[in-house]
Amino acid sequence: MNKQRIINGQIFQEEGSFAPGTLYISGERIVSETEYAGLPGDECVLDAQNTYVIPGLTDIHFHGCMGADCCDGTADAFRTIASYELSQGVTSITPATMTMSEEVLSAICEAAKDFTCENGADFCGLYMEGPFISTAKKGAQNEKYIHPADTGMLNRLQDISGNKIRTVVVAPETEGAMEFIKENAGKINISLAHTTADYETAKEALSCGASELTHLYNAMPPFTHRAPGPIGAAADDENCMVELICDGVHIHPAVVRTTFKIFGDDRIIMISDSMRAAGMEDGEYDLGGQKVIVKGSFALLEDGTLAGSVTNLMDCVRTAVQKMGIPLASAIKCAAVNPARAIGMSNDYGTLTPGKYANIVLLDQELKITQILHRGKAQA
Repeated sequence: MNKQRIINGQIFQEEGSFAPGTLYISGERIVSETEYAGLPGDECVLDAQNTYVIPGLTDIHFHGCMGADCCDGTADAFRTIASYELSQGVTSITPATMTMSEEVLSAICEAAKDFTCENGADFCGLYMEGPFISTAKKGAQNEKYIHPADTGMLNRLQDISGNKIRTVVVAPETEGAMEFIKENAGKINISLAHTTADYETAKEALSCGASELTHLYNAMPPFTHRAPGPIGAAADDENCMVELICDGVHIHPAVVRTTFKIFGDDRIIMISDSMRAAGMEDGEYDLGGQKVIVKGSFALLEDGTLAGSVTNLMDCVRTAVQKMGIPLASAIKCAAVNPARAIGMSNDYGTLTPGKYANIVLLDQELKITQILHRGKAQA
């Protein structure tokens, strides 16, 4: 049996802090010191002096990277995505679909059903962004395939995927949306997205069982003093979590800091929302069948609409900490602990507590990766 100890590092604590300590690993899992002491065999000791020892990150909402996209709907695309994400310290993922036809979504779900990647991030399922959204706030989604919220469609896709869909988004003001939320609350993570909903409508949706806001501030009404909209409704609901893209493009640093003051690091989920150009050079790409022009940190449709990011989640953490003034422990909590909790995977992911997979990343003082362990196995 494989025994490992990580010593001398600053270990991330579940509540959102760092403390000196030792981490004990047996095979694929983290174990307690007592359990470790009773295990037979030789051990491997990893000295983490001058490093932060953090749980691998979980990106629950991104579309692709390295030229591959979730909507390609192939094992090869998923494998490219999973391999790149693991190399960046993102050790568990739920890639996102786009607003597409049911036929295309079915093919994606079929490819996801039994997909695994031994040398990539753990594939924990899919994030279904569309087609149950508002035309007025479609953003980079394809209007042609926007569809009223439909439990029958969701069930068909869920059956094809082998129950791999972890999150579904919905605009609560659209036809049938409130009934859809009531029907599916408790079965799947429901997030409000691409919406024109006012405060009262969003508040009702949250009371019906929605529990999240997708890419906060983007593709929704703004928070104003007389019309607080869905952002105000989310702030008022202590059980609602909100996604935040900290790529330095989607949200101003001052707004990121204010969001942490309003919601706290218990309720923010950092996401990358990256598209296939992440990790690639500038140029022309596509997202959901629409042309995207990538230059530097910007990914834009031809009409100038933001089309996701080109930044992976670990880089979002670095940006939040180094350029936006967010404490490292808070950023890690929002990029590891909270995402796993949102999709119901916190038994296996998100923290460095006994019983969890040994998905572990070591960062130096400049937040550069010095080592990645995936299920206890060191990555080259």
